[in-house]
Amino acid sequence: MRSPLPRAVLTRLETGRLVVLSVLLGLLVGGLCVGLRLALNALLDLASQVIGYAPPGTPGEGGLLMAFGEALPWGLLVLPLVGAAYAWLVPRDAGDPLTQLVRGYHTRGLGPGLTVQARTLAGTLLGHAGGLLVGRDAPFTALGGLGTRLLRQATRLDAVETRTLTLAGAAAGLGAVLHAPLAAAVLIAEVLYRRFEFEFEVLMPCVLAAVSGYAVYGLAFGFSPLFSVEVLPVPASPQLPAFLGVALAVTLAGWVSLFACRVIPERWTDGPWRPVAGALFGGLTAALAFWSTPAVLGDGAGWVQLGLSGFLGSDALLAGGWRWLLLAVGARLAFGGGVLPSVGVGGLLGAGLGAALGVDPAVATLVGAVAFLTVTLNVPVAAALFAVAWGGDALLPVALLTAGLAHLLSGESGLLPGQVRSRAASAVHTGPSLPLLPEGVRFVARRLPAGAPGTPLDPVLPEGEGSPTPLASEQELYRRGVPSSWQGARLSVLSLPPGVEVVGVIRDGTVRVPRPELRLTAEDELVFLARPDAYAALEGVLRLPGA
Repeated sequence: MRSPLPRAVLTRLETGRLVVLSVLLGLLVGGLCVGLRLALNALLDLASQVIGYAPPGTPGEGGLLMAFGEALPWGLLVLPLVGAAYAWLVPRDAGDPLTQLVRGYHTRGLGPGLTVQARTLAGTLLGHAGGLLVGRDAPFTALGGLGTRLLRQATRLDAVETRTLTLAGAAAGLGAVLHAPLAAAVLIAEVLYRRFEFEFEVLMPCVLAAVSGYAVYGLAFGFSPLFSVEVLPVPASPQLPAFLGVALAVTLAGWVSLFACRVIPERWTDGPWRPVAGALFGGLTAALAFWSTPAVLGDGAGWVQLGLSGFLGSDALLAGGWRWLLLAVGARLAFGGGVLPSVGVGGLLGAGLGAALGVDPAVATLVGAVAFLTVTLNVPVAAALFAVAWGGDALLPVALLTAGLAHLLSGESGLLPGQVRSRAASAVHTGPSLPLLPEGVRFVARRLPAGAPGTPLDPVLPEGEGSPTPLASEQELYRRGVPSSWQGARLSVLSLPPGVEVVGVIRDGTVRVPRPELRLTAEDELVFLARPDAYAALEGVLRLPGA
């Protein structure tokens, strides 16, 4: 049953399939993002009529550099209802879309179901349009996961492809709304871990999907950057100490927010009290908007644009401080997750500190955004790349220095509860040896009749010895996703090469006994016991097109 094709050709076929699927997924998600932007803009127009206020927007997303209207007292009464609805739609165990993405990857692709994904998309649309601390990028991230689910309806994907393309779909959505596809792809590969580690295996699929998705999105709305920034020169040496001070101050603010968000007990944000807590958060936002400043409404990206343009003075510290408070209070309710809320808080703090220190407001704003985003999401490289995509290449040295310093000082804490410490701690990279098997299950060699030809699994027992012999050293355990052609089939009908047997089926994070009547699904993974040459023959057959 060996494949007649050389291994190099088989590897190219397998790699080429993932490349094609990544590009197709990006095109699909890019088209979906076009429709999502139109729907979101319609919701924002409706919300501005109800509340009586429209915050400034970003030029890349068609926003204007000014606020319109004044927040009406009766209009702000809608915010508690929006907060309750958002808290009800987005379950605590699932979290915001980025948390769902990270947590689902580390549970070997066992992410939320279609119902939870649809509710999360609806909740993020409602929360952002209503002016709460929900980033514009949140519904686009959720849409990327739904795009992967749609792709699975058109073609069969194994468990590894599903995990990889789920991340690639999110990268396509983020790259479109943030107008920075390469930075978004790096963020998805980097945000999975708290330490400075990456998921290199998914980086290229994310890049392909993000670039192709942004190509479709840009054809509809243009390819201008998210923020409009004049060409920035390399920061002058005399201003570097001031920028260092901005980076340190914002890093400290971000680090403190990670501890402040733990003050509220988890039991207050779960169960029947969760919508009540969401309503209280909406009421707090409405109170700050009415009594202090309406700049607390929205994700803050438009106000960051004003800071980049030099229109904000030291008053930006007040708006940034209130947003910091909302982030700390609402983190357990899935408010403030994603990219743009952290950019809003850090950018406003940086703009205010830059005005107080008398340095370039655009550089100070981006330095603050990089520092705060690095601390909350543990993405120093992606944060620096976002700053370069929005502010120009001349900002790269300062952005890298800021991101590295913020990541070094803030440690391994973060806002995303689904992040794991390192690749070694992820279930995706757990070795396929004994920890995969449930307690009490072990392999015992079969005894052969006298004179029967022996195999490495069943060596001939020495005369007089009655106990089972250990497995031969040349046999190994292999862990693999269910091939597309096997999905829906019973184990009893599988055709395996000699020397290969299924010894376990991983489903829902546990290992099950491989009973003959068990039907395989796309989410399952198989544990094989085989000689390396026999397993290589099996892989050769499965890599053939149509297998």
